[in-house]
Amino acid sequence: MKALRRGLSDQGYLEGQSYVLVPSWGDGKLDHLPQLAKALVSSGVDVILTDGTQTAREARAATDTIPIILAGGLDPVKAGLATNLRRPDRNVTGFTTQVIDLTSKMFEILSDLVPGLTSVAIFSPKGAGAPFHVAEKAAAQSLNVRLKYFEIDGPEAVTIDRALGQAVADRVQAVVIRGSPFFSTPQRKVIADRVAAHRIPAIYETREFVELGGLVSYGTDFSELFRLAARYIIKIFKGANIRDLPIDQANTFELVINMKTAKALGVRVPPTLIARADEVIE
Repeated sequence: MKALRRGLSDQGYLEGQSYVLVPSWGDGKLDHLPQLAKALVSSGVDVILTDGTQTAREARAATDTIPIILAGGLDPVKAGLATNLRRPDRNVTGFTTQVIDLTSKMFEILSDLVPGLTSVAIFSPKGAGAPFHVAEKAAAQSLNVRLKYFEIDGPEAVTIDRALGQAVADRVQAVVIRGSPFFSTPQRKVIADRVAAHRIPAIYETREFVELGGLVSYGTDFSELFRLAARYIIKIFKGANIRDLPIDQANTFELVINMKTAKALGVRVPPTLIARADEVIE
């Protein structure tokens, strides 16, 4: 949100003067999204900004006229949100991530952090993990790693503890946390804290978890995505037709490591990994 406001401000658009921002959060509950989307449409907003394919899909179900800007998400053409990338020809455009394509690299990072890695748990919000399964199984096979899947029905501490407890019982050595866009900051904090309490090395899709105490993240620079989305919002404010704005793909990625957490977990971070990191939190 800071990046969005900064992106708008850089072009002379100030909150409260040039525009009104109407935040709406699903708080990790996918079944809340349809109602939230309908409420935004009913309120008469001029543009809807979403942070993932699922949220864009619900916004599109609620309106086929209000411009929808995608700041992160999977292929919108495959999701039925656009006709093609160059000219969407519908009311959805924006910027996608390559989060699925980054799966093998995430597994490689885990194998660097956990010598002899043989088992990994995948945690994702209920109903959000399926698009990643093919890439996860391919990455696991290449490293000879066993996978265990867990769906999180809400990011409450008791739910996370239940899944983590089962993962520990199953002798899982590391965890991949999916579904980053669906969680609020307090919920990310709960997840990072509970994972640390169970002393399981985990990799996340976004840096926010690592800033809150998570071990490591590798993924798209979402701040850059929201700055780019701000440019599209301004173009629409100035009269551009959303159907003519091409869908682009994020190409800025970041590796963030929390050394304090690594030490607490007894994880030795290889110097080569530290050297590759975009940021090391001490």
